[in-house]
Amino acid sequence: MMPRYRFPKPQMRHLGLALLLPTALLGAIFINNPLSTKQQTATAQTATANRPLTIRSDVQEYDSKTQVITARGNVQMLYPARQLQATAAQAQYFSKERRIDFSGNVYILQQGGNSIRAEKVTYLIDEGRFVALPQSNRQVESIYMVQESDDGGQSNTPAPQTPTFRRSN
Repeated sequence: MMPRYRFPKPQMRHLGLALLLPTALLGAIFINNPLSTKQQTATAQTATANRPLTIRSDVQEYDSKTQVITARGNVQMLYPARQLQATAAQAQYFSKERRIDFSGNVYILQQGGNSIRAEKVTYLIDEGRFVALPQSNRQVESIYMVQESDDGGQSNTPAPQTPTFRRSN
């Protein structure tokens, strides 16, 4: 087994979005190859915080003009900085607007058990806010873990800062 070289952490941080483009372009190559079953992965990082947001999917496309990444098929998102995981049929990451649009059987789970299910969800990264829309004649479902105090009433302990789930009509 050959030893693997690892970059020191400061050098890895400088790679940032430079690693994203080749991965996204590979996704475009796989679009023309229906026999390919490899899952594509893209990791986006902001220049200031260097917090990875990883999106895995069957196919990914990157539009360099609009700086939008589109992931289709078995989409999985992992955002450890916000303790979020998500699955959907499709996701679009708008890097300029710092927004992710999920569609198709969307499920988002936050560490601690809070979750949301909807047909479409927009995640506004800077605001830590979700806007969820249901399928026609359906509803959005959110589950929140509520901490109870020992006496059965409300706890005086402030809840940790978590993204808010909002339903838009």
